[in-house]
Amino acid sequence: MLQKLRDKTSGWVASLILGLLIIPFAFVGVNEYMTGGTASDVALVEAPPTWWESAPQWWPASMLWQREEVTQDEFRAAFEQARQQQRQAQGEAFDPREFESVDNKRKVLEQLIDQKVLALASKRAGIVVGDAAVQKMILSEPAFQIDGKFSQEQYQMLLSSQIPAISPLKFQEDQRERLRMMLVPQAISDSDFVTEGEQERMWKLLGETRDIGIALLPPAAEDATPVSDADIKAWYDGHKDDFKQPEQVSLEYLEINGAALPVTATADEAALRKRYDAEKSRFVSPEQRVVAHILIAADANADAATQKKAEEKAAALAKQAREGADFAALARANSEDPGSKDMGGELPPFAKDGSMVKPFEDAAFAMQAGEIRGPVKSDFGYHVLQLKQVTGGTGRSFEEVREELAAEEASGERDRAFNDLAGRVVNETLKNPTALAPAAQATGLPLQKVGPFSRTDPLGIATVPAVLRAAFSDTLVQDGTISDPIEIAPNHSVVIRVAQHTPEQALPMDKARDAVVLAIRADRREKAAQAAADALVARVQKGESLATIAAADGLRYNELPGLRRGMPMPTAEANEAIFAAARPAEGKATAGKVALGDGAYAIFTVNKVTEGAIADMPPEERATMQQQMTQLNGGVATQAYVDALRKRFKVEVFEDRL
Repeated sequence: MLQKLRDKTSGWVASLILGLLIIPFAFVGVNEYMTGGTASDVALVEAPPTWWESAPQWWPASMLWQREEVTQDEFRAAFEQARQQQRQAQGEAFDPREFESVDNKRKVLEQLIDQKVLALASKRAGIVVGDAAVQKMILSEPAFQIDGKFSQEQYQMLLSSQIPAISPLKFQEDQRERLRMMLVPQAISDSDFVTEGEQERMWKLLGETRDIGIALLPPAAEDATPVSDADIKAWYDGHKDDFKQPEQVSLEYLEINGAALPVTATADEAALRKRYDAEKSRFVSPEQRVVAHILIAADANADAATQKKAEEKAAALAKQAREGADFAALARANSEDPGSKDMGGELPPFAKDGSMVKPFEDAAFAMQAGEIRGPVKSDFGYHVLQLKQVTGGTGRSFEEVREELAAEEASGERDRAFNDLAGRVVNETLKNPTALAPAAQATGLPLQKVGPFSRTDPLGIATVPAVLRAAFSDTLVQDGTISDPIEIAPNHSVVIRVAQHTPEQALPMDKARDAVVLAIRADRREKAAQAAADALVARVQKGESLATIAAADGLRYNELPGLRRGMPMPTAEANEAIFAAARPAEGKATAGKVALGDGAYAIFTVNKVTEGAIADMPPEERATMQQQMTQLNGGVATQAYVDALRKRFKVEVFEDRL
């Protein structure tokens, strides 16, 4: 062994390097060099230097190894992002406790490790991403665009809205690293292709059809035979996990419902009139204008010559319009606005509310009816405008809107009453965080109770998903504290406290006896149904016709020619079983069975198999299939590349830090 180590570290270059590496240890601790990580890492990816692939991992040569760490902060951020995605996908059905599983954590960590493997591989390969590539990626990102053009304001707003906010410089460097990391995988994916032979073989399977016969075997009769005590004990001992009393809670709660709060019977007339005068603009529809325009497009970044040419053309068209030329005809012939060109340039009515670009809007609202104006410059180019119609703003009188104002006043008063009551409840619960009775007494709200109930069988207020989640949360169950207000609807919330908690526990045999008897009889019934189905399959395999058997036994029978893969006939599971069955030999049929649920079975025969013919596919479908296969193959090849890298690198996971 000593000889092997000597061989690997021999030579004056290695000796010089090892000598120099000793120096840092005079100034820093050796722990990180020895362990290759810190207490904040949840995973570590390491590789020897490219110029010394056989470098040992013991000190001091370990200092030369290249490393990428998955920190706890990175893992927590990625796991939280995965949590939010799952919450959005599942909605009210999302269970945060179930999501906090080791499997979910490991899936997120594996993705981060793959990223670190790619990052380390790109560094070792000397890949560099220039500023132009980063800039191109940012400018082409749809999230940073408005009307198809990059918006600096949108870009900065989105970065600043992140939690925590991201500076443009940090974002650019992150994207540079991402581009560098994905350069090779993307090239691998893009270089994949599918041959005609591969596509033809795939379609033979995907486009395959089968001619089948199918008979429905009704459920077996309910089992009524006696169940002995010995049978009950044997079944109970073998299936104890099936007979448990689920976790249950009982709640105390206060309900704060704004709709039930009293309000002043009659609105104050003077207050309503004062509000009307202050908000009169709400009851006046704004002035609108109908404008026709001719657009001569010119990009805002175009050179001066291009801008001048567009301006001169717009000026010439404006002159023709003022001299009496048909504006609509000029627009149809010359406008470069595809949305209004065919309408003679006419736009829908608009108000002065920012719905149009500012120079265009300012010009339109400075014109008189029938006036021609232009050229007017905007980010889109040069416009020639014709004001076709002005619709003045109209208002409603106090008498017309009095009831609306009164309803708003009552709603506002109810909102204030709700907020005041909710605030008092919260203040009281802060004083007594483990008892609701004092808050009920101080606010006059009734202390209500519900339960016991389980997660799968909630009662009353617990049928609200948010309340149910809180009722079984670790904080409320273990600490017995009062929840924050839980919103049920606008101006309607509850605060709850777990008054009693019963953990999941096994049911004793005497309490589980009836359920055990039902389980035994259900098992007997299922076995009887399966035996009957097996007997029919055996008869068909011996040469009897399924149609003849069905007619003799009074079974429902159908023939389905040309059944396609994936069709849920009679169920998705049945289709899968039919296409998993072996191809029939010449002149024979392949028989099989599939459970349909509730003790019913389908017996089928595969009489003929017809392979899919790619020549019969429409060209559009064939092209789509080729694209999908290419993407699939590219994904497989990319993952194979990552897997190969992981085998070359050392990956260490610190499970206790997840």
